[in-house]
Amino acid sequence: MREVHTLNSKSAAVKKRLDYPVIDADAHVLECEWALMDYVRDIGGPKIAAKFEQTGRPGYTSSHRSMFWAAPSGKYTIDRATCMLPKLYAERLEDAGIDFAIVYTTYGISANQVRDDEMRQVLARSLNTLYAEMFDEVKDRMTPSAVVPTWTPEEAISELEYCVNTLGLKTVTISGEVRDAVPEVAAVDPKLGELTQRVTSICMEPRDGNDYDPFWQRLIDLKVLPAGHSGAQKTQRRQSPNCYSFNRLGTFSVGNEFFARSLFFSGVLKRFPQLNVAFLEGGVAWASQLYNDLMEIFEKRNLDWIYEHQDPSKLDIELMEEMFDRYGHMSYMTKEKWRACQELPQSQINETRPMNDFEAAGVTTREEIRDQFVPNFYYGAEADDKMTALAFNEKMNHFGVKLKAIFSSDIGHWDVPDMSGVLHEAWEMVEHGTITEDDFRLFVFENTAEMHTKMNPDFYKGTVVEDAVTKLMAGRQKTSASAAE
Repeated sequence: MREVHTLNSKSAAVKKRLDYPVIDADAHVLECEWALMDYVRDIGGPKIAAKFEQTGRPGYTSSHRSMFWAAPSGKYTIDRATCMLPKLYAERLEDAGIDFAIVYTTYGISANQVRDDEMRQVLARSLNTLYAEMFDEVKDRMTPSAVVPTWTPEEAISELEYCVNTLGLKTVTISGEVRDAVPEVAAVDPKLGELTQRVTSICMEPRDGNDYDPFWQRLIDLKVLPAGHSGAQKTQRRQSPNCYSFNRLGTFSVGNEFFARSLFFSGVLKRFPQLNVAFLEGGVAWASQLYNDLMEIFEKRNLDWIYEHQDPSKLDIELMEEMFDRYGHMSYMTKEKWRACQELPQSQINETRPMNDFEAAGVTTREEIRDQFVPNFYYGAEADDKMTALAFNEKMNHFGVKLKAIFSSDIGHWDVPDMSGVLHEAWEMVEHGTITEDDFRLFVFENTAEMHTKMNPDFYKGTVVEDAVTKLMAGRQKTSASAAE
């Protein structure tokens, strides 16, 4: 009988020195496609099953080089089997130095963008039913995340309620955007429309005037954290037909940044301050840049500033004419040319759109940007991502904040052929001095514990980390109460 454990792994050695558990915020399952096919047939019926067999796996096209040779093989074959078999997965978590893992879809990332409404919804329901049954016997060590398509708020709410109320799942994977056909093209020729793409946010000016506020509220009601887990794959700047690495680099950070930016500017954060959101697989460097960019653009684009310093009606016309008269040395840079262009001053242009870019967000100070952006956003960062250190660099982030990076192994995908190495790889940031041991504790335990428990105090109930999480949150509540006094 073959040995399935990696004895004395470097990650297990790191784990032994910690006095707290390690929670993996983003491991992956490798779905058995033949098993998924059975669920598609049961849920969608023979017609959908036949269509599914004919069209094949979502996201694979000749015009766009998708992920290939993406699962462990060779001497790491055991890791491939591990990610397909939850009981083996749970047994081998110790090799990776992990106590508890939240497991995300592989197949569903593409399935969430299937344009056929019926096929997309059948795939989501099939995947979620499969996950609920696959992981039922290992609930103390792992929990799967449901796939919830968000093409309409009604679709999203329907699958969310089924996942929570019927299947008993506790967290969901969503896409912050919809990629449909350009409607003007599709109206003329549907087949031609399928060759086009329109990307719209589900927060910022969503398509067809859809209102997703009932969906955000339902997430809160059901105590479910949504995890954005889609990138910019198959968008125009990532459509090399030959080079997967070209298409892959930066894709999740771009998709996450678009989603986070949309949540902020649309006012979702203002209207739903109880909502926690995770952004997975893109690291945290993009979030640090977005956070700091928001601070800096607000300084020069807040309403008071632009009325004081950019209002066209305040332009000193006489000074402009004098400068053109003295320094305009070409025929088209004369005072007369300048005067002629002022026949329609900019101040008379009828601007009907909002002047205040931050109105929907309800932001009037930089402190309010911090108070919306920092508390409820969490960022999945992989073990080998050195830029994770930016999250903990208080000198780099305005107001000296730490962003909430969460340890995300990505076990199951091509970049983690050996699961026994991930925790040690993350620990190297401590060894190299880019983060502290206290930061490491936040990264691999506290932030992930908090992001789910704030939404659902019972999220970790019945798991091997329940006691540690309960103690952590009780300690934080006590500290907050003392500070309030």
